[in-house]
Amino acid sequence: MRQALRHSSFPCFTVIRRVSGMATLCLLASCSAPFEAVTRAAFDEPDLVYTQSTPPPGAVEGSCWGKHVTPAELETVTHHIQLQPAEIRSDGTVSAPAIYKTETSQSITKERRELWFETRCAPELTPEFISSLQRALKARGHFRGSVTGYIDKKTRSAIRKYQAPQGLDSSILSLAASSKLGLSAYGPDQQ
Repeated sequence: MRQALRHSSFPCFTVIRRVSGMATLCLLASCSAPFEAVTRAAFDEPDLVYTQSTPPPGAVEGSCWGKHVTPAELETVTHHIQLQPAEIRSDGTVSAPAIYKTETSQSITKERRELWFETRCAPELTPEFISSLQRALKARGHFRGSVTGYIDKKTRSAIRKYQAPQGLDSSILSLAASSKLGLSAYGPDQQ
């Protein structure tokens, strides 16, 4: 009889634990933003970073910019420097081995690169625009997912694949690439 009670109470505990976990998740989501603001995007990857607070020097007020940073590449070289040679007896045996010091140095083989580029501002990234973006990337063979209207991992990957041959290895859509895809009425130089 006791074994039957143990087995029957275990699933209830599991269900309670799962329900309480979901309730905690809902409470946390309600603390961070109003319920209407919690959308599918909240459960996808974090939003792409666009900046208006620190644009590059000379940027037009109210414009939005993305930044792609390529880290510097370092090379580490280790040298063994002989401080004292080995002491060798007349019969050829080593009485004291050589003493070495190890020195490690690093040098920059490729400098850090920071590239600013103009982007569409967040209010312009509507589900309709993103759906058009996904269809344009799909037509060019870069996007293989379903048209959802959300910037997801597949969309970011397709943006990167499209922009990389143009010299921008970023998953943030540049205004120039948007124009080239036919999604902007004007290019960045025609503002």
